[in-house]
Amino acid sequence: MVNIAEVVKDLQRQREVLNKAIAALTPLTAKNGTGLSSNGARRTLSAAARQKIAAAQRARWARFHATTSAKSGSRRAPKPVRMMSPAARRKIAAAQRARWAKVRQQKAA
Repeated sequence: MVNIAEVVKDLQRQREVLNKAIAALTPLTAKNGTGLSSNGARRTLSAAARQKIAAAQRARWARFHATTSAKSGSRRAPKPVRMMSPAARRKIAAAQRARWAKVRQQKAA
């Protein structure tokens, strides 16, 4: 039989080891592209940097829209609504009436 107290102590020891490992790795990961400094604070961008990013994004969208409108076929046209002719509707309705008449005939028999 397994002693639960020993299992709990073993799990607590493993948790402590993992927490120490995480604590040792945290300063390394915080400096590598997460946007956080070593103390956990977010980096801020200057107004000029935000304006450059916004201008670059506007330029990307302008290039995208220029190429798609110039090709005229690159944007997918909506599917046309498929219309059924009145003759086709009458034919389908007649077939359906015949099917129901057959069902009623089988029930009556």
